[in-house]
Amino acid sequence: MTDTFGTDHFLEGFVAEAEEHLSAANANLLSIEQAAAQNQATPRQVRELFRSLHTIKGLAGMVGVEPIVEVAHAMETVLRDADRASGRLPADAVEPLLAGVRAIEQRVRMAERRQPVAAAPAGLVAQLEALRIDQPATAGRAGQTNLPPELWDKLGAAEREQLLQGLAAGRRGRLVRFCPTPALASAGVNITAVRERLAAMAEIVKVVPQAVPATPEAPGGLAFALVVLTQAEDAAIADAAAAAPDAVLALQLAGADEEASEDQLADEAIEEPRHRGIVRVDVARLDDALDKLAALVVTQFRLTRTVGALRAAGTDVRPLVEVLSDSKRQLRDLRASIMRARMVRVSELLERVPLLLRGLSRTTGKNARVELNGGHAELDKAVAERIFPAIVHLVRNAVDHALESPAERRAAGKPEVGLISVSCVERADNRLELTLSDDGRGVDAVAVARRAQQPVPQTDDALLELLARPGLSTRTEVTTTSGRGVGMDVVKRIAVEQLHGELTMHTVPGQGTTFVMRIPLSITIVDAFSFVCGGETFVVPVSMVEAIQELDWSRTVRGPDRRKVPRGGADRRKGPRTTDLIERNGEAVPVLRLDEIFGLATLDDQGRKAIIVRRNGEPFAFRIDRMLGQQEVVVRPIDDPLVKVDGVSGTTDLGDGRPTLVLDLGALTGRLAVRAGAPA
Repeated sequence: MTDTFGTDHFLEGFVAEAEEHLSAANANLLSIEQAAAQNQATPRQVRELFRSLHTIKGLAGMVGVEPIVEVAHAMETVLRDADRASGRLPADAVEPLLAGVRAIEQRVRMAERRQPVAAAPAGLVAQLEALRIDQPATAGRAGQTNLPPELWDKLGAAEREQLLQGLAAGRRGRLVRFCPTPALASAGVNITAVRERLAAMAEIVKVVPQAVPATPEAPGGLAFALVVLTQAEDAAIADAAAAAPDAVLALQLAGADEEASEDQLADEAIEEPRHRGIVRVDVARLDDALDKLAALVVTQFRLTRTVGALRAAGTDVRPLVEVLSDSKRQLRDLRASIMRARMVRVSELLERVPLLLRGLSRTTGKNARVELNGGHAELDKAVAERIFPAIVHLVRNAVDHALESPAERRAAGKPEVGLISVSCVERADNRLELTLSDDGRGVDAVAVARRAQQPVPQTDDALLELLARPGLSTRTEVTTTSGRGVGMDVVKRIAVEQLHGELTMHTVPGQGTTFVMRIPLSITIVDAFSFVCGGETFVVPVSMVEAIQELDWSRTVRGPDRRKVPRGGADRRKGPRTTDLIERNGEAVPVLRLDEIFGLATLDDQGRKAIIVRRNGEPFAFRIDRMLGQQEVVVRPIDDPLVKVDGVSGTTDLGDGRPTLVLDLGALTGRLAVRAGAPA
């Protein structure tokens, strides 16, 4: 691709907008496929799909990527026929259209990498051009609803089908008019704002501009008629359109079919954009803003230390303390604003799962459907990009290993179509709980142990540890989806080691398996506790800590030495040989000594505190010297394998210029359990 006209300037924007429209195109195609299997029309999805492709074609033409223009144009032709057929797209047309979307995606990636863009696939273009969609002889006449004939004539065939389908399904059809006035314009109420407000509560079928006699209500002689399907009350519709409550007309079904009017898809595709107030920002710019914020956080620590030193020297620092307090509050607000700008909805992350599942179902021959519930949860974009590969592996394993074949499911009394559910909940500890479950056969612990050449695990946690061993696969042959020994180890590495979260599993033979990942919403700037142990300062994220409590040594029980020392030899392994136990809420909690674990100065047994964490549902207490406080810290991850240490997730600067270790106490408990010979 050449850059004769300086198109590089527009390329980043083209890629970002093309990705957005391609994602919408895939979602609409999957919806169309499901409806086509039941011989149902999908007029709204066909129109939205056409708009997405029409926009991509126009953008690609602007930056000179002609192969994309060619593929999108061939797809448009098919969709134009489907629109004239009242939104009916045959099931056998979906696969070529999905192939067209994939072809466009590949060429968008090439353009993004500044590589020569491959020519449009001739075979695919010919296949799309050969598709013929039968046109119905009739598509509805004005008498079918009480919509005024002059407005009915403005509707395309798919729009008529969309309106009739909605009314037949019991949805409330409404006609409301918006009349622009200078007063409304000065208040920021225009047709774009009205459309956005109505779109939040209704499905907009059509917006028709009309010339009307000039009146005080419509001084410009212009009005917009909006035909919508909704469940909202008339008063809310009128308020959104800045109209009188009695100006909302209820639409009802009536007569029969007649010849369709010409479609207006292309005209609608280039209408004024509906989304306003949105600016696309390169993630690198947000990363740069976050780096600047991180520097401010460290400066804040230095300032706090300086004020403390002045106070210790007898200086009156009360004015400085007030300024420092305001600065801390403003810095926290700034951090919240930058982090909000970096957050992406989990639902956007999950919208790629149905397409993934479709491909896996076709490859494995297993029928499966997915239920997604991302709610309103949000993740930092950096976390979202890391966690999605783990979701892909879990979905792939669920289809390939967990779900039975249709014949097996029938024999077991199950529906032939397997179910995979993915849901997310944002917890109060700034963690996201992501649950993926299936209704398959469950995990066969005996088979897993046989493949791993290990004893049969007796708990779900032990079974998960076995499944997550690198290189382990229960498949004896390599397929396109499994058998290579990668999968659960990748999930564990991402969720536990990279994101410092938690991964658990529960499986029931014959009923299914559930995986739960609990991960932090952000991993760069976090709220953390700082504490001293053995004369050294450490930091632990607040989200990892369940409780902090005083150790009452009079109620502490000394547990047995669980390690076995080789006969005739000394135990050279580091770490405590015995374990103290404390009671908390009816549970026996082992107390681990950080001073011994890290080889620090030994603490006495008086007046110490414990930080309590959980791993796989089990509580552990880490004995420390004293707490210093809670503050925001900037975590710098340790990626170099030569200096990476178990239980240390990164470093931070508390303002003294020295690196302070950020501990992953959950991971540390697992490593200690392995060293002690117990199941991790």
